[in-house]
Amino acid sequence: MRQVVQGLSGGQVNLVEVPIPVNSPSEVLVETVATLVSPGTERMITQLAQSSLISKAKARPDLVKQVFDKVKQDGPITTLKTVKSRLNSDLPLGYSGCGIVRQVGEYVHGISPGDLVATGGAGYANHADFQIVPGLLCSRVPEGVSPHEASFSTVASISLHGLRLGEVQPGLFVVIIGLGLIGQLAARLAMASGCSVVGIDIDENKVNLLNTFGGIGLLEKGELTTEAVLDITKGRGADLVLITAGGKSNEPIKRAPNILRDRGTMVIVGDVAMNQDRTPLYNKELTVKVARSYGPGRYDRSYEEWGIDYPAGYVRFTEGRNMESILSMLAAKRLEVSDLITDRYDIGKATEAYDKLSKSSEVLGILFTYGKESNVLKSNSQGKEIEYDGDSVKIATNNTDTEVKTDTSKKISSSQVKIGLIGAGAYTNSVILPKIKEVDLGTITGVVSSTGLSARRLADREPTAKVYDTYETILEDEGINIVFVATPHSSHAEIVSKALEYEKIVWCEKPLALSYKELDLIFNNKKDNSLLFVGFNRRFSPSVKLLKKHFNNVKTDTESDSGSLTGPLVINYRVSANRVPNTHWYKDRREGGRLLGEVCHFIDTCSAIVGLPVKQVKSVASGFDERVIAEDMALILSFDDGSIATITYSVNGHPSTPKERIEVLGKKRSALLDDFRSITLDGKKESFKGQDKGQTGAFTAFKKLINTGGKTPSWVYESSMATIAAASELRQ
Repeated sequence: MRQVVQGLSGGQVNLVEVPIPVNSPSEVLVETVATLVSPGTERMITQLAQSSLISKAKARPDLVKQVFDKVKQDGPITTLKTVKSRLNSDLPLGYSGCGIVRQVGEYVHGISPGDLVATGGAGYANHADFQIVPGLLCSRVPEGVSPHEASFSTVASISLHGLRLGEVQPGLFVVIIGLGLIGQLAARLAMASGCSVVGIDIDENKVNLLNTFGGIGLLEKGELTTEAVLDITKGRGADLVLITAGGKSNEPIKRAPNILRDRGTMVIVGDVAMNQDRTPLYNKELTVKVARSYGPGRYDRSYEEWGIDYPAGYVRFTEGRNMESILSMLAAKRLEVSDLITDRYDIGKATEAYDKLSKSSEVLGILFTYGKESNVLKSNSQGKEIEYDGDSVKIATNNTDTEVKTDTSKKISSSQVKIGLIGAGAYTNSVILPKIKEVDLGTITGVVSSTGLSARRLADREPTAKVYDTYETILEDEGINIVFVATPHSSHAEIVSKALEYEKIVWCEKPLALSYKELDLIFNNKKDNSLLFVGFNRRFSPSVKLLKKHFNNVKTDTESDSGSLTGPLVINYRVSANRVPNTHWYKDRREGGRLLGEVCHFIDTCSAIVGLPVKQVKSVASGFDERVIAEDMALILSFDDGSIATITYSVNGHPSTPKERIEVLGKKRSALLDDFRSITLDGKKESFKGQDKGQTGAFTAFKKLINTGGKTPSWVYESSMATIAAASELRQ
């Protein structure tokens, strides 16, 4: 399918070919009929993406701070790789559209295949032939409303939410500063609600448009405009000022108190500078509110991703119900939007549309059309070819160009290794792909991602890689003998299990599984000669090897960890991690939290140092969070030889604190490994040239197992089991 994207590293807007995405149980697959460009938002996104790094830094100082924090934690080289990976990604454009439902997730109610729905959400309702949209962000279009009108529902919901925050009611005087698309829609919605509306803008055409529609449009002329507003409101001032302008100027914020009445309300919708003196606000005891997008539910993962609606008795108008309100007003002819479309383009000419958007201030509303009002999605479970309206999008299918068969009981040389990447996110691009090349593991043959966009971007850089529509089609390809699984944690067990069924060699990023049930699923499908590897890279770090040698007095076989200790060790593993926002996937219980998703690394490292699997585990966590996704925790591990290890993990340390510190005592010896940058053995300190957490070593070990016909290392199962046991302790 075709999709409009903006590269974060710059360049013009592009129309790319990507696979049709697959919906989850809480999502809907929609075939797009029309999408609306939001000029202010999308112009800002493209301009920022096309600006220099210095300009990006000035525009987003919050992200700059995150970069510096990561440098302190992980070092400049790792941080640089991560930043480059992010900048090499594409940002899908669009968030307001309309289309025909083709597939409905099992948790979605009230929507059926064939329904015409309005769609919303950045990252969901993209400018693309097909969209994957959460069920709560799809609203059925009433009879009498065209798809082109319905495509306004999300953009108009931004205006509506701003007015709701201003507690609009009949008879109020509302002043709107900024008469772009959001401002024009706000004016019409306010008038439909019985308000008197005054609009202010620096563009005479936009002012005249409001006058034509029945409002009072005023050209911005400073004090003269203020006096005009006071005259219109009989000297009282406006009840509500809605700021829908954008830009770096704080002039709209400074102007608002002058035209508001005593104890009036200012609602900020647009992205404007907000530095303002307190005195004008204090003198009139003004209420200032900042609107967050299109209503309650926005940025709430439980609402948008999991499909958990707010009860109407407590939250009457969510973002989804705001969309419904707009559609109802369109159906009742209380809202007119057709004249706000200044330009129409077929999606195939999207680059021309954005070129005009960047050059012209006269653009108000750009509508993308997709050459169809209705259509039938033709697809099959094999994902071979998807056709629509006479055009076809070719998707990679079973590749029979090679005679290589997966057989882990035999040696496979690097020249025979054909790799399929399942997941094409930041970690795949910044770590997995470079390491595959560094150790010359094999040839990248296929790639798939949930939306297809990141897979397309990766394939563009890898001439041997084809984009697949689903991970199943990669597994079905007999020409691919090794797969890397780097998807959300909740999907690992299912994908790995199926990959083993297809007799693939599997590298799975940690964690392997999130429950005993998932672990059983994997090992029930694992054959005796299977090769399954998990990315527990720290056990392969040169510094960990040095530490083990210090206590063993012998060279340890790191691939099998068959070496054993003659006396117990006491290990203290302290981790000072970064705090993440509540919207981060670490806070998503479905993904296992930090214990299952990250602490598994440290459990495995302790096991590697001792040289034995964990025998017993005890765990406690802070009482402020849901236990299994807690961010502060402590674990005690015991081993058969009497060794014990404690792991303390916290997000409340100072950001400059080195992330990992491992202290080991035993056998009349001691060792201190400080964040993989230095090691102190019996009081003698040695610093390393850089931080090496073992990624290269892990990939080298994996390659050796492939080339020699090796089988699954025992620690893959043992460390995964110990981690799940620790999570079970917390739940109990």
